[in-house]
Amino acid sequence: MADRQDKKVKEAYRDRNFVTIFTRGDIFSKLSYVLCGLANIRNGQVIKGCLFLLLEAAYVLFMIRKGASLLSGLGTLGTNTQGMVFNEEIGIYEMIQGDNSMLILLSGVVAVVITAAFAALWLFSIFSGEHARARRAAGRHVNTFVQDVKSLFNDNIHFSFLAIPVIGLGIFTVMPLLYMILMAFTNYDSEHQPPGNLFDWVGIKNFITILSTSDRLSATFWPVLGWTLIWGVCATFTCYFGGMFLAMVINSKGIRFKKFWRTIFVITYAIPGFISLRFVATMLGERGIFNVLLQKWGFTQSPLPFLTNVSWARVSVILINMWIGIPVTMLMVSGILMNIPGELYESARIDGAGPFTMFRKITFPYMWFVTTPYLISNLIGNFNNFNAIYFLTGGAPNSLDYFKGAGKTDLLVTWLYKLTKDSNDYNLASTIGIMIFVISATFTLITFTRSNAMKNEEGFQ
Repeated sequence: MADRQDKKVKEAYRDRNFVTIFTRGDIFSKLSYVLCGLANIRNGQVIKGCLFLLLEAAYVLFMIRKGASLLSGLGTLGTNTQGMVFNEEIGIYEMIQGDNSMLILLSGVVAVVITAAFAALWLFSIFSGEHARARRAAGRHVNTFVQDVKSLFNDNIHFSFLAIPVIGLGIFTVMPLLYMILMAFTNYDSEHQPPGNLFDWVGIKNFITILSTSDRLSATFWPVLGWTLIWGVCATFTCYFGGMFLAMVINSKGIRFKKFWRTIFVITYAIPGFISLRFVATMLGERGIFNVLLQKWGFTQSPLPFLTNVSWARVSVILINMWIGIPVTMLMVSGILMNIPGELYESARIDGAGPFTMFRKITFPYMWFVTTPYLISNLIGNFNNFNAIYFLTGGAPNSLDYFKGAGKTDLLVTWLYKLTKDSNDYNLASTIGIMIFVISATFTLITFTRSNAMKNEEGFQ
């Protein structure tokens, strides 16, 4: 009987939504849209309802004292510029503090996040009150505050585990991300540095400027984007097929000391990447060991431009990335090779298939099926592979045709870093960051949904 009543309560509660709770609920349910927790108080959850009401009062007080002004500041981002004013009484110029657009924008973002958090709390209080009302109307027990707290360590322990990550996500991810996105719609650049020069909203002007074909900025964006795509594809597939080949060689039956060879190749991965990259960049310099030995042995008369010529530098970074990336793929592919059913190879040999045919028909399709998600995520990671470019070439060689220090080997992510660190063009950096996200997210969604690994989750056939 109790189980049947609980089932009826759940069914009645499941049919309710934000609108029907107001239209079908009692007077206290309707009033709870204005006074949070009133329905809980009416239906026996006094402490819980009072907490909802107290949090609502705290939010209203915050909005009256500070929040409303913070949100209104988002409209102008400041009006008073810092400057010098002559004080006639003492006969000197005094510094008059002005507004700070950066702090105004940040404070406004904080107010927006707090408002969004209260909106979530408001909705939760409405549904919580309706749930208590439905149970009371069905003659079922309504949990007290102590019982609700105990349930957070038992039936509802998932809420306890999610609470801290969600709060951390809101503070350390959502707020900075929202701040960065909004910055892309301002003119916060080297010429608008608050409080001396305030910045303001410019709409989608930054996006139009970057994507247009008549501006020097766009003349930098498109070549850098093109090289980013080329780099991502080359860096991903060279490491993928290189690691696959190396794993197959080491796992061959005629190779002895397999663990030793795996350990040797993994050493390059065990050393921190930036150390390896800086060391190799020194070795490839004009006075590095490679050029010194090549000239000493008579192979060249002058230093080779490994990192100073555009073509040489681009090929160099791809090859050096293979040295660092191949061991990772080798380890992953080695595990996959050990799990391919041996019966498939035996059947292929009986049918007269050679090594190349078995690789083309068995090994590669199996590995491709299993590693497709890894390959896609690795490709996106290489589009944003900051370390490989920055610690090897720093984006060099530089070009006078490019905008503000961008180099021929710069990726979008390294150029974005230069725009913030060297030239303080935060608006352009934010705009490029949004474009990187759109490109990466679009590519990921399309490739993941079209891959066989997603379409056929049951397994390789």
